[in-house]
Amino acid sequence: MTPSEPVAGSAARPPVVAIVGRPNVGKSTLFNVLVRARRAIVDDTPGVTRDRVVAPATHAGRAFLCVDTGGLSSEPARRAGEIAAGVRAQALRAVAEADCVVCVVDGPAGLSPEDRETLRLLRRSGKPLVVAVNKLDTPARDALVADFYAAGVERPIGVSAAHGRGLDVLRDAIVATLPAGPGEAPAAEATRIALVGRPNVGKSSLLNRLLGDERTLVTARPGTTRDAIDTPIAAGGRSYVLIDTAGIRRRTHVKDPLEGHGAVRALGTLTRTDLVLVVLDATEGMTEQDARLVGRTRAAGRGCILLANKWDLVPPARRDPDAFRERLVAAHGAFASLPLLCVSAVTGEGLGALWPLVARVEQAYEVRLGTPELNRALADAVSSRPPPSPGGRALRFYYATQTGRRPPAITVFANVPDAVPAAYTRYLGARLAERFRLIGIPLDLRLRARRATERRPSRPRPPRARRAR
Repeated sequence: MTPSEPVAGSAARPPVVAIVGRPNVGKSTLFNVLVRARRAIVDDTPGVTRDRVVAPATHAGRAFLCVDTGGLSSEPARRAGEIAAGVRAQALRAVAEADCVVCVVDGPAGLSPEDRETLRLLRRSGKPLVVAVNKLDTPARDALVADFYAAGVERPIGVSAAHGRGLDVLRDAIVATLPAGPGEAPAAEATRIALVGRPNVGKSSLLNRLLGDERTLVTARPGTTRDAIDTPIAAGGRSYVLIDTAGIRRRTHVKDPLEGHGAVRALGTLTRTDLVLVVLDATEGMTEQDARLVGRTRAAGRGCILLANKWDLVPPARRDPDAFRERLVAAHGAFASLPLLCVSAVTGEGLGALWPLVARVEQAYEVRLGTPELNRALADAVSSRPPPSPGGRALRFYYATQTGRRPPAITVFANVPDAVPAAYTRYLGARLAERFRLIGIPLDLRLRARRATERRPSRPRPPRARRAR
């Protein structure tokens, strides 16, 4: 497997601010306010956040990364369940990697024994600590800050994440603890890659394998991941952001409202990603739900790679990638042109080919096509298979030009664009994609009538002869 280097933790990264605290104190609400985006799921149910959710934030000219974490319970790991223990481990790792820790406490609830234990734990970490006393929604509640001096907090800051009170003071306090030097936000040009798929197909396991780190919580229970988890990574000399998402299944099968929230967030990532890795279960092949997700990806105009995960669980007699592709294409012919890798998150098999393939799809996604080459390709396609003549009227294609990128859009000017059959339009798109090796991307081919100003000028008529009188 080709090694990849996580960006987080490198010297070039901006400072990291971890937001921790016991369950249901408002960490995710505060996180969303600090990053000025609804990136973490917020619900009154305790324990909604499980993985580390990362997003960039800025204040007073300083850039930093905010990390939302799950509830940091003081219950010993031996008594906690599998998920609770995993959430605690993820939160502690966030603290270990942070340059500043914001401990969020519930003002109206007062100082609890769990808060005391959490604050003791954070002080032992040696990291700069800011305590945010949350839910002080009105000035009448500001006096509740005093309760937390009893835990040895030097300067607790009263805030209301829900109502925007005290946030500038909190931001000032955070920035004051950050290491000297200008923080730099993650590179804007980094390609964003989302992992989507049904529950329990191994998206989080794949993410952890690619990162070489237990970045997200993995259990055998479907629906473990709820938020969309962004993680910067460098591979092949390029910068990427991998986005792990919640499993998406048919709405009629969703009973838990939080699972529904996670699925909506997962589909929402299609609007802010460039490429999508649609993860399949290799032991099941492509299901109808998988096909729907691929269709949503292509309709959103995103590059797409199919990853058949759990290849290590396929019986040896059936472990033939070519035969697997043939079965997939036979059932879903519309996806015949999509690149496919058979991989295993457990063993790493097949993942060595992923980053070179990502680079090819990325190149196709951002391609610039020269007009002369494009028109030669169009002429060859029309010559190889002339268009039909609907109603006896000949169809003519005058010229083509690229009119968009990410994904590439090509406009072809024709005499009667509305009369061109959809099948022939698909043929032209397929031929152009094949000619320019545009794999894994939905080529946007548009037909338009030639404007009057672009029509070839007619020959001037000879002057009429004057009649003799």
